[in-house]
Amino acid sequence: MKDNNELFDYDPSIILDTEEKMIAYLNAELIEGDPHYIKVALQILANKYNIRDIAEKTGIPEETIKAALSSDIDPGFTVIEKIIKALDMCLTVVPTKNIALE
Repeated sequence: MKDNNELFDYDPSIILDTEEKMIAYLNAELIEGDPHYIKVALQILANKYNIRDIAEKTGIPEETIKAALSSDIDPGFTVIEKIIKALDMCLTVVPTKNIALE
């Protein structure tokens, strides 16, 4: 019998099989506002798209992207914005009164 506390491998990108789902996932993390989970979401999406392609589109070295998304350092807004644009997405501002926060 397995210990209930045992971690297992799970790739969340499996369920992110459409552009709409990927956008919804990243938007949900951006709305929630936790920098750690925003970076986790970007890391999952970057791996799904191919970090090498993102590096080429952004001009940021592949290893720098990996480090920025996986470490405790703050990659800064410019890096985050370039990665999001390389994912063929963009940031949009809307009034929070239009968002159902739960």
